[in-house]
Amino acid sequence: MALLYLWPIAYLARRTDGAARALERGAGAAEGLSRRIGYAAAWLTLALVGLQFVVVLLRYVFGIGSIALQESVLYLHASLFLLAGAYTLLVDGHVRVDMFYRTAKPKARAMVDFAGAYLFLLPFMLTAFVMSYPYVASSWAVHEGSRETSGIQGVYLLKTLILIFAAMMLIQGFALAARAALRLTGRADEGEHHGATI
Repeated sequence: MALLYLWPIAYLARRTDGAARALERGAGAAEGLSRRIGYAAAWLTLALVGLQFVVVLLRYVFGIGSIALQESVLYLHASLFLLAGAYTLLVDGHVRVDMFYRTAKPKARAMVDFAGAYLFLLPFMLTAFVMSYPYVASSWAVHEGSRETSGIQGVYLLKTLILIFAAMMLIQGFALAARAALRLTGRADEGEHHGATI
């Protein structure tokens, strides 16, 4: 169904230079956003490792436990994976169960990327966003915090990452589909797999 109303975009890209340039600019902007957020999220890895080291050191060497520090590790872990999801899609780092994709011709790969984005990725992420919104909104309404009194009182902020993740994946999914449409219509190099480069 999605292909029926989105295929005209690819058709216009084939017929007009202006539409192709607009697709190229839109995809470039989306990819730039994914790249910047991905690079920023990468620093969370360092913070996560350092904080986990401190938690282990305090607990097993000094006998000091801190619920807030332990919850901070959880917050950093969730932030890292949810904020880096779109960047991982950009660089083609998600697990791909492919028996044919790797050896397929560039046009066939572009068709798989295009159809996969519009038939699976975008509808799923849109559903995730819509279904998660009430869950996040109710958390914000009460400023949900940790069940532990000494824990982090920002669970509502953590849950907001679900919406940010879904929105970023939607944006990057459109970029992926736009690049595939440009390859399918001959407006981009057939051998180019834009997402695999950084």
